[in-house]
Amino acid sequence: MQDGGGMTDETCESKIYVGNIDQRVPESNVIKMFSPFGKIISEDFLWHTRGPKRGEPRGYAFIQYSAKEEALLAKTKMNGRFVSGRPLVVRLASEKHLGDMESKFACAETKANDARSSTLGQMNRNAKIAAIRNKLKSLEEQGGCAPKKPRLLTNSLPPGNKDHSLTGYQESD
Repeated sequence: MQDGGGMTDETCESKIYVGNIDQRVPESNVIKMFSPFGKIISEDFLWHTRGPKRGEPRGYAFIQYSAKEEALLAKTKMNGRFVSGRPLVVRLASEKHLGDMESKFACAETKANDARSSTLGQMNRNAKIAAIRNKLKSLEEQGGCAPKKPRLLTNSLPPGNKDHSLTGYQESD
């Protein structure tokens, strides 16, 4: 496959996504499970970096092989294999968003599709916001839902406190 610059993108074709990894499976075991299929160039085992699960495994990893054939072999042999009671999901990284179909797109095309879908998502969000605003406007026009006006509480001071600077009330002595 080629990227926009005309260069072959071997990285994308030889990288696999491994998902549905049980949290109890250590990173070293993932490497041991996938090393028989070829030379592993890199491995990214992802961890939660924020929130209550910080420091815990996210349940997926990316493994880069030296050749596309090794990645395809690992996918064929390991996809669906049960590890700690869970079936692994193994795909080429370029297939991650395309389901189980064979990928017909280069990584650059997949990224372009992701950008387009996020734009559509943003348009859908904007359309929802506009619909909510229109609904509120129609309710206000019908008198069913008048916006609340802020009110000042003049009796909110403790007894004996004559500081009414927030209420605008001036007490005469």
